[in-house]
Amino acid sequence: MSEASELIANVIEKCSAELIEVRRDLHAHPELSWTEARTTEMIASRLEQAGLRVRRLPRSGLLAEVGDAGPCIALRGDLDALPVEDRTEDPWRSTVPGVAHACGHDVHTAALLGAGLALSELHAQGLLPGRVRLLFQPAEEVMPGGALELVAQGALNGVSQVYCLHCDPTLDVGEIGVREGALTGAADSLDVHLIGKGGHTSRPHLTEDLTFALGKLVTELPAILSRRLDPRAGVSVVWGMIRAGATHNVIPATGHVAGTVRMLDAGAWAVAEDLVRESVEQIVAPYGVTAEITYQRGVPPVVNDHVATTVLARAVERVLGPEGVVPTLQSLGGEDFGWYLEHVPGAMARLGTRTPGGPTYDLHQGNLRIDERATAIAAALLAEVAVGALG
Repeated sequence: MSEASELIANVIEKCSAELIEVRRDLHAHPELSWTEARTTEMIASRLEQAGLRVRRLPRSGLLAEVGDAGPCIALRGDLDALPVEDRTEDPWRSTVPGVAHACGHDVHTAALLGAGLALSELHAQGLLPGRVRLLFQPAEEVMPGGALELVAQGALNGVSQVYCLHCDPTLDVGEIGVREGALTGAADSLDVHLIGKGGHTSRPHLTEDLTFALGKLVTELPAILSRRLDPRAGVSVVWGMIRAGATHNVIPATGHVAGTVRMLDAGAWAVAEDLVRESVEQIVAPYGVTAEITYQRGVPPVVNDHVATTVLARAVERVLGPEGVVPTLQSLGGEDFGWYLEHVPGAMARLGTRTPGGPTYDLHQGNLRIDERATAIAAALLAEVAVGALG
């Protein structure tokens, strides 16, 4: 074990109990996107106590830097929770009704804090060969996400590579999913309001039968996109909300449908919006209704760079041994870390959080539980990644 690795391991071991307490505190006090004021101040104060240079961002979130000179790499953690009811019975369950850390961002934040503490000690001992910028990012869970705000605030200025971890409750604690190339999908949101002449269900010919048009839209748009875009792009349109009417014998004058448009391929993502708008208009045109379309481009795919993925895998081996590196598949989940990778190369890894032999949870669900040993593992891994990338 190198001197730097030994120091990282020692620092993380000493502060592991503190990191778990930080994670529990964050879990008990979750904050939604762009409202992460308490979280921001809590982390900023601890980093300043450790001697790091901290810059609080205008809305929420912060940047912190370790090191004085040399090349610079960035590590990112996200702060926000979800509008989900916490259904766990842990003593540190959410105290905020209808809000919970159901995606593991409390783990990400505590881990990045731990990495910052370890890197600060490395710098003090003259073992940090450059600079590391810590990106505590707000608003990952909304579109457009906080990554765009951090880029606009200069978070990547002078940065050569960027890295992050994301909780994966399908992997055991002690396993890190590593994949070169595309790791996540592009994700956009689609919102369509239909407006037409309503009337009595006995006389649909005298109306524009908006409900029928809405049904055609829901079923035909996914079918059209599957034929107009390369099937290898893995396009998926899934509706999360459909609303129209209030009773059985009235054809409504308005209807509303909303969902997501996801795909695996960046090329398909580049043309998807125009094709969706064109297709929606064509689908509803025969029924005489008007479509008001809101299409929000969300995030590009996360595409892990070859060199950065190698750095990541080697860091995993230093922390967990070769058995800690496990393959992982590309998913259609959206992650605004992809915006950083539009500017600099980097990589994201999947952090195993399942207790071996225990239940498999799902992200974005109120019953998500994390094996807390993952927090210290993630902190050590992020610090190792920084040293490896700078070395």
